[in-house]
Amino acid sequence: MSDKRKIKRRHLIYYLSIIERSTGRLVGQLVDITTRGVMLTSEKPMETGVRMELRMVLPDVIDGDNQITFDAVSVWCKKDINPNFYAIGFEFESITPKTLSIVENLIQEFSFLD
Repeated sequence: MSDKRKIKRRHLIYYLSIIERSTGRLVGQLVDITTRGVMLTSEKPMETGVRMELRMVLPDVIDGDNQITFDAVSVWCKKDINPNFYAIGFEFESITPKTLSIVENLIQEFSFLD
C-alpha cells in the first residue's frame, strides 16, 4: 500500500464510536475520516481483509440522522502510539450516496481547521 494519499485524512473534534451492527460490539473509536474510509483505535488487533457491517454514532443530527451505517474492509492494523491500543484502517466498501453526503458534512462541520 502506498503511503501517498489522494484524499487528506481529517481529524474530528470528537471521538466517535464505531459499532458492529450485528452484535452491538464496540469496534473502536474514530480517529480520522475521509470520503474513502476511517481510521480507528481499538483495544484489540484485527486481521486485514475483514469485512464488517458498521455503524457510527454522530455528534449531532446530520441530514435527519444521528448515526450512519456502512460496510467496510480492514486494510491495515498496527500498534497505536498508546501501546494499550491498535490503530486500524478501514476502507468503505458499501456506502450510500446519503451516507457519503453525511460523511462530507461531518468532515466539513466537525474537523479541525488546517
